[in-house]
This record gives sequence, structure tokens and C-alpha cells, in this order.
Amino acid sequence: MENTNIAFIGCGNMARSLIGGLIANGVKPDKLSASDPDQAQRQALFEQFGIDTNADNNVVIKSADVIVLAVKPQLMHDVVCEIAKSLIDSSRLIISIAAGIKLDSINQWLEQPAAIIRVMPNTPALIQAGAAALYANEHTSETQKNIAEAMMRSVGTAIWLDSEDQMDSVTALSGSGPAYFFYVMEAMEKAAEGLGLNQEQARLLTIETAVGAAKMALLSSSDPETLRQQVTSPGGTTEQALNILMQGKLDELIEKAMAAAKQRSVELSEEFGKS
Repeated sequence: MENTNIAFIGCGNMARSLIGGLIANGVKPDKLSASDPDQAQRQALFEQFGIDTNADNNVVIKSADVIVLAVKPQLMHDVVCEIAKSLIDSSRLIISIAAGIKLDSINQWLEQPAAIIRVMPNTPALIQAGAAALYANEHTSETQKNIAEAMMRSVGTAIWLDSEDQMDSVTALSGSGPAYFFYVMEAMEKAAEGLGLNQEQARLLTIETAVGAAKMALLSSSDPETLRQQVTSPGGTTEQALNILMQGKLDELIEKAMAAAKQRSVELSEEFGKS
């Protein structure tokens, strides 16, 4: 991957995190380029990483082996149509990290067969702790798949999906998931303050408890249910707290929340995937 030229269309947070991860893993800045209509975004990226930037999408993809579409779903149609002529008879890999945009839509906008990989990353990629899922179309080679996987592993964990339909479920889980945990942490912090801790104490203990629990789940061979049971003594404080959460049907609320997120992902596909 060190000799692969990679161009990013869009200089937002996710592009910045991927660029940072690639450079940290040995990719030279002169192998990377990025475009964005926002001059401030381009300047910030240049100052941080020293890569070439340009306002013109077709300029940055001119010598790219891999093109990362890091723009909002509502902009994808226009962006893909803009670069389509530059990709005629091209064997280059296109990676889309836009939520809800299906591979068939991108292929139709390009008006030609192309190697395309759809990726759903998440915001912890900003600190190289992301969780991403990938799905490739039939025009993608094994070498191209390996490049895409290496790119995502530079900022965290990466898995391959069996079908593109699973991408909507991934969006509901890991794509939106960090916000769920932040919401729980927010509630725990406020509750701790109500129980007599000051804000600094409540925040530190909340964050460290979340980090510790996640590390235990990651490093243990046991599933979350078993880990929960191991820290729940009969008649103890944890059991009393969990009884309240179970009476409130927290598991059902989480199921409904994720179903709503998945449905919205499907709606985005229908809304922004039209030509």
C-alpha cells in the first residue's frame, strides 16, 4: 500500500482520520491528495499532513490508484457524475464512505463497470480506534480488497460483510453506536452528580468505567452476558441497579433504537441513491 496513490474527495473529519492513520502506518504524504470546495478545510489538511490539496476533484484523482469518496450522501450523485469522464476505461478502485449510497447507484452514475467498495466507518477512527465494515462489488480484485482493508485497519478494526444489505445494520450498530454509548455516559455522569459527586469526579469515573468495561469485553473470551453475571452478586448493589434497567425494558428500547437507525439508512439509500 505504501506505493499506492490515494485521492480523497472531501476533507472532513473522516478523511482527515484516514489520512492520519495512513501516514502513521508508513504511507508517504506525497502519495496522498485531497480535494474540497472549502479553502479552509484544504489549508488545514495541508498544514497538518503536508499533502497536496485542490478545489478541483478531477485534478486530485488524475494519478490516483484509489479514490475515496468522503462526501455527504446528498452530494454523492453530483460528485460521481463530475469525475465519471476522468474514469473512463479505468481500473482504479473507488471507495465510498457515504452512508446509504449503494454500489449500484455509484455504478449507474459512472455509466461503466468499476471496482467499488462500500465502507461504513465510525467516528472513533479519529483516534485510530474505529470499527469499519466493507463490502465490494464483483469488479473488485483481491489486491484492491486488500488495499481497502489495510486502509481501514490503519484507523481501527475492519470486517467484510456477506451482503450489501448488511450495511444498513452496520450503520445502526457501529456507525451510530458511539452516540448510544455517549448518551449512556452522559446519563451516568448526571446521575452521579445527583448522588453527590462533583462534575470532575463523575466524568472521570464514568469514562474510566466505560473504558474498563470495553477492554474487559475485548480481551475476555466470555460474552457480555457472562461478564455481566460475573460482576453481579446476588442481593448486591449491581443486581439492584440492573433490576431497574430490566424493569424499564432497556433491551427493548435499544432494539427499537437500532431498528429506527437501520430504517433511516434504508430511507437514505432510496432518497439519495436515485439518479
